[in-house]
Amino acid sequence: MTDTLTIQFVMDRQDTHGVDNIPVENSEALEKLKECLGDFGGLMALESLIDTYGYLAILVGTFVEGETILVLGGFAAHRGYLHLPWVILAAFIGSLCGDQLFFFLGRWHSQGILAKRPLWKVKVEKAQKLVDRFRTPLILVFRFMYGFRTVAPFVIGMSPVPTAQFVFLNVVGALVWAIAVGAGGYLFGSAMEALLGNLKHYEMRILGVIAAAGILIWAIHFYRRRKGRRSLIKSSDGSG
Repeated sequence: MTDTLTIQFVMDRQDTHGVDNIPVENSEALEKLKECLGDFGGLMALESLIDTYGYLAILVGTFVEGETILVLGGFAAHRGYLHLPWVILAAFIGSLCGDQLFFFLGRWHSQGILAKRPLWKVKVEKAQKLVDRFRTPLILVFRFMYGFRTVAPFVIGMSPVPTAQFVFLNVVGALVWAIAVGAGGYLFGSAMEALLGNLKHYEMRILGVIAAAGILIWAIHFYRRRKGRRSLIKSSDGSG
């Protein structure tokens, strides 16, 4: 038994001695090691950030237009940083509260708000036509209509839709939306894992791509809306 321990100790010493004396001449290996350490540090910082503010960010982000933040939350849940049921719950509460706020603004303060924002008139008129034609279905699905989510509950508040009916349908719609988009982000993570394998080294890049896509969509929508406002101002000046 003593001889066995002695032999093992000598072998361990030889292995350690051999490792310590391997010449480090490969710069590519060093760069790869630095890259791995950098990725590890970035992932640790990202994990801490998501763990601290993840649910709050989803709650606040879904209060207005929250598709991108909810997809990010679903993906983060797939990677184990968040829990999908809590992601869905935060999105449901944020969406529900935001839509209720705009509904009551439309019901109680529509005239004052429209007087201060005359450029909303065209968009409100289009929304009113949709409300008159598709009242119940619109309340259930307007969250899935990008750029229409804030104006729709505002216009519905201006309509004769009973408050109790809107609240009930709003709860159903917010829950369906939160589950669908949150689960979509989670399934996106599963698809990426099936395609790329281990995602540990790609997490930050994928999160960046999702965020960039959301910003790009918002920028296109903002540009079109700004262009429409300029056209409306020119037409108003011309008619005046």
